[in-house]
Amino acid sequence: MKTEILVIGGTGKTGRRVVEQLQNKGIEPRVGSRNASPSFDWDQKDTWIHALAGIEQMYVTYYPDLAVPGAKKSIESLTYLAKELGVKKMVLLSGKGEAEAEACEKIVMDSGLDYTIVRASWFNQNWSESFFLDPILSGEVALPMSDVLIPFVDANDIAEVAATVLLNDSYNGKIIEVTGPELITFKEIINIISKTSNRNLNFYDITLEQYIEGMKKMQIPNDVVWLIEYLFSHVLTNPKNQQVATDIEDVLGRKATTFLEYAKKTAKTGIWSQVKIK
Repeated sequence: MKTEILVIGGTGKTGRRVVEQLQNKGIEPRVGSRNASPSFDWDQKDTWIHALAGIEQMYVTYYPDLAVPGAKKSIESLTYLAKELGVKKMVLLSGKGEAEAEACEKIVMDSGLDYTIVRASWFNQNWSESFFLDPILSGEVALPMSDVLIPFVDANDIAEVAATVLLNDSYNGKIIEVTGPELITFKEIINIISKTSNRNLNFYDITLEQYIEGMKKMQIPNDVVWLIEYLFSHVLTNPKNQQVATDIEDVLGRKATTFLEYAKKTAKTGIWSQVKIK
């Protein structure tokens, strides 16, 4: 089927899964990434026109997060250009409990485009495809706020919801909140990963200041350190982000994936068995 759909961030955690969901429906979307043809680069606005040419619907993820400085301006510019070029509908991936993300949502909502906002909690896949993976592989996991309850959500569920609302106009003008079906703590997560991967993981509850200092010693880029500190200090403890939503079940007609289900499936891939030598 001829593509009229653009997936920005089409090689990322949710984007590549949205691409797969659409392909399973017989739709070949255009992948919006630096290495695609035509390419899409958030930092190179001259790539946007070619990537958006002929597009009617688009799924948008902003890397690394809508909370970072510059995101709002980029979303504003992209939304304006999309409307000028004839895009009819935008599905924006947003974050629960993020004031900056909600400001980006408002830009899309006020644009005159058809839209659906998919507002997500923290991803399960952060433990297998992102910044929580290295500690798991080392066997030594040190995190702050270990008892905070979080409705971790599976990226596959997010992608299935995103693909559904992208193609179904009955969700136009709506905010869909995607969370897992339970509230779970970091301590409980490490216990689950230990059991499903047959690993003996050591968990240490540390302060946020110690965590930030540790990242700096590891020479993690400053913008990433800033984002992690923001997420822990402002988002993790936001009451809005400590609530379970039923929107996944409402949209897909099935229960959201539990963390245990994710962990069992992920453990079988062997990703957590690639133990790092200290």
